[in-house]
This record gives sequence, C-alpha cells and structure tokens, in this order.
Amino acid sequence: MLPKLSLVLGGAASGKSALAEDLVLNTQLNPVYVATAQVFDDEMAQKVARHRDQRGTLWDTIEEPINVASVLERVTEDDAVLIDCATLWLTNLILGEHNLAKESAALLSALDTCAGPIVIVSNETGQGIVPDNALARRFRNAQGTLNQQIAAKADLVVAVMAGLPMTLKGQLP
Repeated sequence: MLPKLSLVLGGAASGKSALAEDLVLNTQLNPVYVATAQVFDDEMAQKVARHRDQRGTLWDTIEEPINVASVLERVTEDDAVLIDCATLWLTNLILGEHNLAKESAALLSALDTCAGPIVIVSNETGQGIVPDNALARRFRNAQGTLNQQIAAKADLVVAVMAGLPMTLKGQLP
C-alpha cells in the first residue's frame, strides 16, 4: 500500500521517475501525472514527447508548471498522483519571479489535504560544487529547503542512484 505522501529523490537520469511511476501504477488507483515541465526548446520538446510516449494512455496527464496545489485540490480518493517534478516546478517559480514562500506554503498545505496518495519526484541538488553565481545558489538553497520540507511531511522518502532505490524514511511497498 502506497503511503499518503512519498518523495523520490535523485540526480539527473538516476531512475527516480521510473521508480515513482511504478509506485503509482502499483496502487491500482487512477494514475494522475502532474507534469511541471515547460517547453522552451527542441531538446525539451523531444524529452517531453518521449516521456508521454513511454507513459502511454494509461495516465491522466495534467500539465501544470505553476499551480500544482490547485491540481491536488481536485484529486479524489480513487486517484494516485505523481508530481514530476518539484525541481522543474521550483525553476518555473524562480524564473517567473513568483513568491516562493507563498507558493511553497500552498503546495505543502495541499499535500496535507489531498484525497489520494501522492508521489513527488525531486532532484537532489546539494551534492555538487557550490555554484558560481547568485541565481544558481538561490535555486540550490531553495531546492534543498523544499526537499527538506516535503521529506519532513512524507511517510516514504527514497533516494535513487544508478536506478537503485535506497530507502531513507519509511518502507517501500
């Protein structure tokens, strides 16, 4: 049984999304995929198309780059939600000059009240070198804070490296 809230962390191309998708699909609930990516170039368009093709038609896909909290308000107990990913969502907020504190608080509140189980994918950005510019440092710090806030609420936290899950909190179903 999937817990109310799960966080799947990892580096780029670590296998975190594949694990998160499996967690949601194994619930036997209606799989809802909340895609936070925005397409600004051909490479990203190809990546999004590849991900859509891999998921197939089984998923109810909702593309929402900013207001993820409003999506969670519409979820029923018959749904299991995958948010992929918190990192792109945070990027969208920062680049769009949104109020991070306000948007993060709305998301964290929606996580508490959502009717179905939620799996959030997020990048672990704090294990690299210290970025050389203010924007990158601001992002890295905001991502670390957001990951910590979600992890504190989560019943399950899994780190993925080279496709291998390492449970940090809770127990994999």
